[in-house]
Amino acid sequence: MYDQTNSAKSAWREANSVRTAWDHALIGRAGDLPVSEPTPVMSVSPVVLPAPGRLLDLRLRVSAPIVGRELPIILLSHGHGLSNHLSSLNGNAPLAEFWAAHGFVVIQPTHLDSKTLNLGPEAAGAPLFWRSRVEDMKRILDNLGALEAAVPGLQGRLDPSRVAIAGLSLGGHTASMLLGARLTDPDDGSIVALAEPRIKAGVLLSAPGDGADGADLSAFANEHFSFFRSPSFKEMTTPALVVAGDADVSPHLTTRGADWHADPYRLSSGPKCLLTLFGGEHLLGGVSGYDAGETTDESPERVAAVQRLTWAYLRSALYPEERTWAEACVALSKISGLGQVECK
Repeated sequence: MYDQTNSAKSAWREANSVRTAWDHALIGRAGDLPVSEPTPVMSVSPVVLPAPGRLLDLRLRVSAPIVGRELPIILLSHGHGLSNHLSSLNGNAPLAEFWAAHGFVVIQPTHLDSKTLNLGPEAAGAPLFWRSRVEDMKRILDNLGALEAAVPGLQGRLDPSRVAIAGLSLGGHTASMLLGARLTDPDDGSIVALAEPRIKAGVLLSAPGDGADGADLSAFANEHFSFFRSPSFKEMTTPALVVAGDADVSPHLTTRGADWHADPYRLSSGPKCLLTLFGGEHLLGGVSGYDAGETTDESPERVAAVQRLTWAYLRSALYPEERTWAEACVALSKISGLGQVECK
């Protein structure tokens, strides 16, 4: 008897040679970007780390593949955003779940600027808590043993020698500081350097650019986000991938165009790569959450491209013997209209 089900499966596999059965049906051209086979994921939240001196204890989500040992780690920093829920440990699921399914342990803190905490403007460090955000990530690294013990099935499975940082929007700023970028503290004029040597690589998604001493900032950002005025990316020497959409115009932050978000690449030293997504706006197709109302350029294809390319970059950055990034770049170069990569 003719088996229509098996025939359909065979046709799907033939037409989608590097896709997996877990991929969204609408990932389009991104299906031609190579990726490993996924595995089921476990996710535990909230995991609470005691945080003496912090306004609140640190709440986390930990996601991991259900199999594997000596797993590399990604610290994932959420953006500030307008959402009531996604700027927290509950955000960025399209990235966290994908990375975990493909071999990473992903740790997501709820930073103090999250609307889920609703700390008022009188709180020390408000409204964006830029310094506390960086300290959150250092606190996580200081307490990896406690995290392993708190998550069932994770004990003894982490590789603390292979740690990456990733961040979206304001989270990209957090990531840049951990990778070595500096800024001038608007309160006292001191130079702030908070690089974290335990972090070996990073991904900056739609990150803020250079404020040019305020000249390239909007009036709103100059008044409310004055720590953006004078960053220095030249000290950001840790390997990183900067991801920017060429349609990510952010007039509430900068008087420049979408190229502002490429500054962390342009103004830093190598080794760095810049992934420019054609048509991408601030949330890069929807990486902050599934079907999120704040996404202005929703695209399963663009999200899949971000997932696969960031995964490939971090694999090669943490495991230099692997060619995942080189292979992904070759595949991207053969796809018209999706994006482009340059490196230095």
